[in-house]
Amino acid sequence: MTTAPAPPHAAAASPTSVSGPALDWRVRFGVLSLIWGFSFLLIKVGTEGYAPFQVTLGRLVFGTAVIAAVLVVKRERLPRSPRIWLHLTVSALLLNALPFSLFTYAELSIPSTLAGICNATSPLWGMALSLVALSEDRPSRRRVAGLGIGFLGVLTVLGAWQGFSGLDLGGTTMALLASLSYPVGWIYVRRTLAGSGHSNLSLSGAQLLVATGELAVVTPLFTTFPAHFPVVPLLAIVALGALGTGLAFQLQYALVAEVGPTTAQMVTYFIPVIATGAGVAVLGESLSWSTPVGAVIVLAGAALTQSRPRAAVSGGGRDGGDRDGRTSTPSVVTPRQP
Repeated sequence: MTTAPAPPHAAAASPTSVSGPALDWRVRFGVLSLIWGFSFLLIKVGTEGYAPFQVTLGRLVFGTAVIAAVLVVKRERLPRSPRIWLHLTVSALLLNALPFSLFTYAELSIPSTLAGICNATSPLWGMALSLVALSEDRPSRRRVAGLGIGFLGVLTVLGAWQGFSGLDLGGTTMALLASLSYPVGWIYVRRTLAGSGHSNLSLSGAQLLVATGELAVVTPLFTTFPAHFPVVPLLAIVALGALGTGLAFQLQYALVAEVGPTTAQMVTYFIPVIATGAGVAVLGESLSWSTPVGAVIVLAGAALTQSRPRAAVSGGGRDGGDRDGRTSTPSVVTPRQP
């Protein structure tokens, strides 16, 4: 999913320990949906003044700063094992540096609305990959049907019956590859970092730090230092990092701890709706009938791929969470995309 996996039981925290004084989880769910839904608009605004790699680097810098501040307040330490840092280098590439950059480059040529809808295909890619890479994830007829429906929705969004006329294939491909990168990264993390003994906050802080380092190396090779700093795009980058990565991570972590991963991951289905509304209302992006119709089909398919029999999700959290460990992934809670 595009939401964070559940934290390990040993590291689970109460909602108030992560996000301060308790607010109703529905309020925090709504705030998280808005933050992540507007991320695509912020990316688009950021690219109006800065190169894509600069937008991504700025996002990671400000996101890492927020998580680092929380680490200091909570007095948590980063991992020390070289093996863990090696795995974090790969997960940082797959879950942060690569997809963040791909989405930013994609939005140079495609609307933010389309990027938001492409992001919603992550559960579909994840389900398809899990059938191959995770032997314990057995397919069901419902989930296979969801996969087929979801990709039918993708074809609808892209206007396949028109031969993809008017579609920027390069930008759309990058957005879809960004969405694919997330489940690849989650599977890698599940295989290498689950049960490491470190809290999700510590692992995520380290992962963001590594991703920032990766972009700090790459960015100067492909961009030149800005001659001036446009204010509005810069503010968009600050918000994208501090809110879309730093604050959103804490909200998501608290939601998973309080209501369980199944309910928390439902935020994924609100993101393309908000991204589409923001793109049309704020940026004046055009919207054909196939975009919202296809988005609904994609979300319906994604929801089916995440559904499980009642017996498989009985017990656990408020929403039938993760007693059998299959509805969650005890791993890095990636501080989010897009």
